[in-house]
Amino acid sequence: MITVTRETTESKITVKVYPAPIAADYRKKINTPIPFLSHMIEQVVWRCGFNIEVEVRLDKFDLAHVVCEDLGQTLGRAFWEYAQVNDTVGFGDGAGIIDEAKADSAVSLEGRSLFSFTSAVEVPPTVEGMAGEDLLVFVDGFAQGARATVHMDVLKGENSHHIWEAAFRSLGVALGRAYGDDPARRGMTSGVAGKITYTVEKN
Repeated sequence: MITVTRETTESKITVKVYPAPIAADYRKKINTPIPFLSHMIEQVVWRCGFNIEVEVRLDKFDLAHVVCEDLGQTLGRAFWEYAQVNDTVGFGDGAGIIDEAKADSAVSLEGRSLFSFTSAVEVPPTVEGMAGEDLLVFVDGFAQGARATVHMDVLKGENSHHIWEAAFRSLGVALGRAYGDDPARRGMTSGVAGKITYTVEKN
């Protein structure tokens, strides 16, 4: 189990990540102040096969944008730490569908923090009481914390709930594949450049 706690004057966020089997009461262990964000994390858990526990405590600073950004970075850091001690595949992609909506996501663990989002349909600005852009802030924060490249592309959809659910389902599939255990890839990296090392001299 990887446990990461991020604490500032605004919030204290604790995330735990550990592999399958998914706990029967996994929903009860995802506690954010934003119901739809919690629901999207549920989608990731169910599709990636990793247990994700979340606890968010706010110090009179109940701003959805801050919660999404800080939680995304903390969750990403937990997955980054997991990848440091396990023989992960290092890359993965997947599709997510629900009714009329479909999305694709891809993840690569190369130490290159980037989040790219496109949509072939108009994405409503709000969904279930929260700003859709804050969901993007959450995934962008994840990419930063995980030092990963994440692409998310909505291909079709009409209902705002379905559009985002398809997107996060696809993200869950991609994460499950990228962080999946593969002893055959021990010592290998996602890119052919190999492990990145830096040498710093301070004179």
